[in-house]
Amino acid sequence: MSRHVAIVTDSTAYLPPQTMERHGITAVPLTVVIGDRALEEGTEVSARTLAQALQKRRPVTTSRPSPELFAATYRAAAETGARGIISLHLSAEFSGTYDAAVLAAKDAPVPVRVVDTRMVGMALGFCALTAAEVVDAGGSIDEAVAAAEKRAAGTSAFFYVDTLDYLRRGGRIGAAQALLGSALAVKPLLELDGGRIELREKVRTASKAIARLEEIAVERAGSGTVDVAVHHLSAPERAAVLADRLRKRLPGVGELRVSEVGAVIGAHTGPGLLAVVVSPR
Repeated sequence: MSRHVAIVTDSTAYLPPQTMERHGITAVPLTVVIGDRALEEGTEVSARTLAQALQKRRPVTTSRPSPELFAATYRAAAETGARGIISLHLSAEFSGTYDAAVLAAKDAPVPVRVVDTRMVGMALGFCALTAAEVVDAGGSIDEAVAAAEKRAAGTSAFFYVDTLDYLRRGGRIGAAQALLGSALAVKPLLELDGGRIELREKVRTASKAIARLEEIAVERAGSGTVDVAVHHLSAPERAAVLADRLRKRLPGVGELRVSEVGAVIGAHTGPGLLAVVVSPR
């Protein structure tokens, strides 16, 4: 179905394919480089392959989509009838994806609004869904962008990792913070703050960290209606237990998604990741 405004995001939104199809959302893939092989996230490399490569200590890096890929995506949207495009992406603090989209937007055949959501994972996905819902209801580009930005501003993301080494190697967290976690043998709880990863608190064991994730999510959700996502990498049992507990404790939970992150986030967090996204409607 042709839409007057096309919604574009990137592969780190981790939206289910059927959801993207239903709302007409296109995801531009980031790239994961394992050894000397460059692979597109979502189609050419799985989370399992990524986790195995990390466990074998193979070199893994990530890279943004090219401006040319964004340009082709924008042209395709225009050719199917879009008179405008909203392009929503992961935090510019993490990736050059936003910058590549901005470059491509300058020469796009229709107006493109590029938005740095300062989010990632389903924190980004919920923003893209909000924009799509406004467009589906006949809203304008300005209305959809405003709704997505409001959703982003109210969304929180908290996560646990077994080690800070992967975030340190990728430059996503300071060496001093990573060293602190290792030196004290603590388990870090992190959060997205201003588009950056910040150390929220430290606990002594993985079980205590997961219990704190639950408490933080419940506190953040309050009594209002919220959508929740539980992400993991190679930790499906932990994710299922946490999701079940949140279902029971959140009276206003709307949609609750459980999903394994893709290779791009996984490359920077490592196996054992457990994350919670709380997004008020």
